[in-house]
Amino acid sequence: MGQLTGGDPSLLRRINSAVVLHALRATDLATLTEIARVTGLSRPTVEGVVEGLIEAGLVVESAPEDSGARRQGRPARKFRFRAEAGHLLGLEVGPHRVAAVLSDLDGTILGTASKDVCEDAPADERLERLRTTVADLLRRAGIARSSLRAVGVGSPGILEADGTVRLSTALPEWTGLQLGERLRRSFKCPVLVENDANAAAVAEHWKGAATDTDDVVFVLAGLSPGAGSLIGGRLHRGYGGAAGEIGALHLLGREVTPETLLSTTGEPLHPLDEQAVAEVFAHAREGDERARAAVNRFIQRLVHDVAALVLALDPELVVVGGWAAGLDGVLEPLHRELARYCLRPPRVALSVLGEAAVATGALRLALDHVDEQLFAVEGTVTARR
Repeated sequence: MGQLTGGDPSLLRRINSAVVLHALRATDLATLTEIARVTGLSRPTVEGVVEGLIEAGLVVESAPEDSGARRQGRPARKFRFRAEAGHLLGLEVGPHRVAAVLSDLDGTILGTASKDVCEDAPADERLERLRTTVADLLRRAGIARSSLRAVGVGSPGILEADGTVRLSTALPEWTGLQLGERLRRSFKCPVLVENDANAAAVAEHWKGAATDTDDVVFVLAGLSPGAGSLIGGRLHRGYGGAAGEIGALHLLGREVTPETLLSTTGEPLHPLDEQAVAEVFAHAREGDERARAAVNRFIQRLVHDVAALVLALDPELVVVGGWAAGLDGVLEPLHRELARYCLRPPRVALSVLGEAAVATGALRLALDHVDEQLFAVEGTVTARR
């Protein structure tokens, strides 16, 4: 398509369509007169746009309600946005599980599915596990794969724009994997691949602990912690997609890794062994001195890592997720230590979404992509009457 100009009729039609779709999406049902009043468009223009949207399958006329009472004249036609006109997927690929969440074009959740996967599973096995999870979910929901408009994916690691994993220490055979290309073979729609902590940050801003703030840091706590940041409500990826990789801070002259800090035996924990981590925290709650010392060391390191981001970004809120979200006593020491290190300590909260955060954020990214296709317009021309 050639470059659109301010006087291009196709641009004006696209603008008007976007305006009408926005109005219909914001309400259950609306008449032509109501749409015209909300959008500022003339009624004939609205009628023409609505007919085009009906042909495109995005809008449907609702049958008139039968109130049982006699009325004169033909009832006003009412229309609604067809959220069922397409579907979206949000996927998570993690060390211990893969997960999928399915929604319509309004972002209404229609189903979820997950499967466990071995931490040392090779890339092919992990991706096959993801494919079967998606197939099971679509089958249960009665949704055809051809109905998918976009798929979002959350994965550990530093990711290129095309979905290639530039670096990942969390999953075997993941560094260098062309994840986006591999997944696009399974779907006939756009596939958007994002770092898992970034996806979780988007999810908490959409449906979780950060719905009331646009400046937030989400910490995906673990033996190799990561973080995602929103600045002014927009995801901050950094120039090369590596923003928030706080798990690498020990490389800056601090060789002691988190799995060493949490050890109670002198031998480092396996970097992916969450069960061993949970046992250390459980022993600490029971009063075991070595375990309590290990937990204190780990929390202190986590505080230092988070403080680096807080000092750089000055967020209003820090949300803690990952497996640490299920542990007692994380918030109080984190808030206390951030107050020591930061000029203006942020609020601190646990994740509301828990283990669903990454897939939910991936779904939101897919929804944003479709919204851009349906509602965004090029140029600055306003709707014409």
